[in-house]
Amino acid sequence: MEYSRPTSGFERRVVITGIGIVSPVGITTAESWKNLTAGVSGIDVITQFDAAGYDCRIAGEVKNFNPDHVIPKKELKKMDRFIQLAMVAGDEALKDSGFVINDINRKNVGCFIGVGMGGLPAIEAQHGTLVERGPGRVSPFFIPMVIANMAAGYFSIQFKLQGPSYCNTSACASGAHALGEAASYIRRGLADVMIAGGSESTVTPTAIAGFGNMRALSCRNDQPKAASRPFDQNRDGFVLSEGSAILVLESLESATKRGAKIYAEVTGYGCSSDGYHMTSPAPEHEGAQRSMLAALKDARINIDQIQYVNAHGTSTPIGDELESTAIKIVFGDHSKKMMVSSTKSMTGHLLGAAGALESAICALAVKNGVVPPTINLENPSPGCDLDYVPLVARDAKLSHVVNNSFGFGGTNATLVFSKI
Repeated sequence: MEYSRPTSGFERRVVITGIGIVSPVGITTAESWKNLTAGVSGIDVITQFDAAGYDCRIAGEVKNFNPDHVIPKKELKKMDRFIQLAMVAGDEALKDSGFVINDINRKNVGCFIGVGMGGLPAIEAQHGTLVERGPGRVSPFFIPMVIANMAAGYFSIQFKLQGPSYCNTSACASGAHALGEAASYIRRGLADVMIAGGSESTVTPTAIAGFGNMRALSCRNDQPKAASRPFDQNRDGFVLSEGSAILVLESLESATKRGAKIYAEVTGYGCSSDGYHMTSPAPEHEGAQRSMLAALKDARINIDQIQYVNAHGTSTPIGDELESTAIKIVFGDHSKKMMVSSTKSMTGHLLGAAGALESAICALAVKNGVVPPTINLENPSPGCDLDYVPLVARDAKLSHVVNNSFGFGGTNATLVFSKI
């Protein structure tokens, strides 16, 4: 049955008309989706630096990445990798949407790209240069290379966007917050089109050491493809990954007028703060509960209308059980009828880009009628007793799906996507 979201007098409906993905499982949207639905892992041994002396020696790297077709070569040296990833994903999304930016509409086209940590590779490299060769050898491009907002900034400059542009940094919820805020701008008539999502590239010595010393990372170095195992009782931490996912959000009126293809509608957005602990979720993931309930209220749909949840599901011992608990509390008996999966089992954790990638996956699931699996789920952990779509993707007609994203500092974001 076709869904028609009720709106208030001034609120506009928001749809997704373009998707661009650069991820550990593929350097295009088509390749990423093919591998996600086939249950292919993008986790492998780290190649970006020599990790021989580290407890964790695996990550989700973007392999065979070449930005030359999007970024002029003279500009490449001014951009850290997270910016380059966003530029390529954004270019694909814009082309996929078929939306043409021109002098008439560019003032109403904006760009929000969430980034969790910014240019950590450049910070490490330039600090090494400073120590070894002195202050005069630090790159004059160093500052714009590392500032988190430069993913949105460079994209806006290259495509001459003149609408709102900024970066929100909310740890692992950054990409989801960026999409929610971008949708809000369109709803309120502050923009007609928003290029929005997330980007991250922090597979670096400092990041691997830092997360590793927190005991947050999987150390299943001899089985990298099996290392990210959300909800499994043998999970031992998340796998750090990189990548970018950018979506083109557009008012339904604009998309319909130009005959654009539509992946899904952004119907709900909710966010909350735990106000509890720097890294640990609140008991029963109470903040996540409020985030989900806020998104459902915003979408004006009932809990029994949700068919699938793309879980934050990082593969950490504490987080997976608490998120499962939160889902069961929010959805009650209906939680046993829903599908829940964590695509981080294949992609690893893209930090600030995770929420954007998983939102893109939700939109593709709605459009294509396929729910990606949770791979490596062989023995569900006590307390993890939902339908996690283990091991194999599942065909399903989806009307309403949820995406959860949570971050350090107790920040939570939930989005609802619906078939139109």
